[in-house]
Amino acid sequence: MSSPLNSLVNDDGRYQESFELFLERSSEHQCMRDFIHSLLPDILASIGNGKSHLNVIGVGSGAGEIDLEMLSQLRLKHPGVTVDNEVVEPSGQQQHNYRVLVSKKPELDWVQFHWNKMTAAEFEAQWKEKKMSKKADFIHMIQMLYYVKDPGATVSFFQSLLDKNGKLVIILVSGESGWGKLWKTHRRQLCNTEISQCVTTGDIKSFLDSEGVSYQSYNLPSQLDITECFTEGDEKGELLLDFLTEVLDFSKTAPPELRAGVMKTLRQPGCSVESNGRVIFNNNLEVIVLDPR
Repeated sequence: MSSPLNSLVNDDGRYQESFELFLERSSEHQCMRDFIHSLLPDILASIGNGKSHLNVIGVGSGAGEIDLEMLSQLRLKHPGVTVDNEVVEPSGQQQHNYRVLVSKKPELDWVQFHWNKMTAAEFEAQWKEKKMSKKADFIHMIQMLYYVKDPGATVSFFQSLLDKNGKLVIILVSGESGWGKLWKTHRRQLCNTEISQCVTTGDIKSFLDSEGVSYQSYNLPSQLDITECFTEGDEKGELLLDFLTEVLDFSKTAPPELRAGVMKTLRQPGCSVESNGRVIFNNNLEVIVLDPR
């Protein structure tokens, strides 16, 4: 009996390294920026209802680049507002990078940052323990529902924090993406830890439908070059495989049959396509927007 696979998130250094490579090889941040500049302004238009001060919560804020772009759009849509921004990010390195980014932008003096080096679950527990009554006008949860024990319950909690005209924006991989196919095929082997869930927007929408919760959704086309994954021993290919499977040192620690199965799945239609000698993974994302209950 082989030992359980070790989750990539247990090694923050390796995770950050693989994540940076993922961003470099994918169009993920670009497709998010396209969304932020084209669709998000209309979503933000109704929040606040004329208030001069807004409360924002960023859950899984990472190094802050995408957060700050959203805040800029918020300011453009609501000139003159001031913002309390709760930053929820468990990675010390990522939060440090975010702080450095903010320190270089004195023009952000209209935002008061509150730094929470903690997981979404820890933030929820602290919020309930303090019996906080503050409501949020805008909450965003970007690519973080994979790291909670109960994604549906987490969505419900943060939706409950929305003020009357608030919006909750969730961005996750699409159920129709390569991730969806990879996880559908190998969910039992790859998602066997308490902190790494193979969850897509398909799962979240099924949960919301079962609860009778209405939502809007938007597709964000994205791709990822995974060519090096198929060159045995390639350092960057190994990093990308770790990121794709969420398994630390996947090639070295996964059973041979799982390794072979994952490599086969990654080449299948619906997961990736070959173009000009490169293997391009379907990294499509989807946005789900919720109003207060």
